[in-house]
Amino acid sequence: MRLGARVVSRHGSIKYFSPNEVATHNTIDDLWVSFLGKVYNLTPLCERYKGDVLLKPIILAAGTDISHWFNPKTKDIRTYVDPETGCTIPYCPNGRFVHIPPPFPSTEWAPDFGRPWWRDDSYLVGTLSKKTRSIKIINTLTSQEQVIEVCSEENMEEILDRYLKYNAHAGSYTWKYDRVNLSMNKTLEDNGIPDEDEDFYTLRMNDDTFLQTIHLYFNDDLTEA
Repeated sequence: MRLGARVVSRHGSIKYFSPNEVATHNTIDDLWVSFLGKVYNLTPLCERYKGDVLLKPIILAAGTDISHWFNPKTKDIRTYVDPETGCTIPYCPNGRFVHIPPPFPSTEWAPDFGRPWWRDDSYLVGTLSKKTRSIKIINTLTSQEQVIEVCSEENMEEILDRYLKYNAHAGSYTWKYDRVNLSMNKTLEDNGIPDEDEDFYTLRMNDDTFLQTIHLYFNDDLTEA
């Protein structure tokens, strides 16, 4: 579901994306990047400038975070002073790209494109998660176990949405942790499910054996599916 260009959940909130999700959109026909905490779908930009050599640095960056291209204070492209000319010019270590002017006046440069793509919210699709975590979900009716990556900022309803591809009737279950019903409008942390990733890493417990586990109990009611 979309609100303008932004992807929103069925609950109306702007979606969070993990770096792994952004990384799957890594072709010219489906190109996402993230920068300064936001996620952008630049596929329409690629369609508009298809064949333009200035598109190459963007294509090479497909699916990655390009925050290092930007000044976090101005939220604009980084600049530097050219030692030969003394002029302040955009810093493009991978080569000049779309909407960046040439270093010198040129008749081939037409600044009539409007707002540069990095300031155009029509490409914005969501927010990049500051921290992701893995959780295990066990369906007590079928004994199915599933480990999924979620964004720490997401509430349980949004996590339920992620789980729907494994169980289309997930909304017809009661979600519990340690035998306590979870508040679906709260995050994992707010529900008393701490993020123990750092502890797992320190103790070299990198498998799924000790992940926090959520149990689903069937309500015998498919009206929510």
